[in-house]
Amino acid sequence: MSRLSPQAILLVDGYNIIGAWSSLKKTRDRYGLEVARQELIEVLVNYSAFEGYQSHLIFDAQYQNKPTNSEAVTKHLSVLFTEFGQTADTHIEKFCASYKSKHFQPKGRLIVATSDRAQQQTVLGYGAEWMSSQQLAKEVETTIRRTRSQQRPQ
Repeated sequence: MSRLSPQAILLVDGYNIIGAWSSLKKTRDRYGLEVARQELIEVLVNYSAFEGYQSHLIFDAQYQNKPTNSEAVTKHLSVLFTEFGQTADTHIEKFCASYKSKHFQPKGRLIVATSDRAQQQTVLGYGAEWMSSQQLAKEVETTIRRTRSQQRPQ
């Protein structure tokens, strides 16, 4: 399914999702944060590609004295660690504000996945859609089922 522009831009608050999904929480507690991050990246690579989303997975790096680090994992997913002193929430809010000011006429959906209630109100105020971490988990599961059913031999 080829698209000239993404069906939607999806911003994901990485640590919020890791803390909310029981499978990722277990991975984090058993094997560490890096393994949980990689697991979330793998899930979002497939989900984003199947849905045609341009996804940005954002992690806080506020306590590490490093500049912003962004890496394109695939054409559908990039991973970003915020700069020192900046939270993922702040980055997401700035992105939403910038998107709103650049797109007076809606040119595409902007979706923010987080279960942070304060963040929910803020992004809705900027005209973005809000998706809870549990809703994202359900959507990912639905996508996994759909891809498996399409891959079965006929």
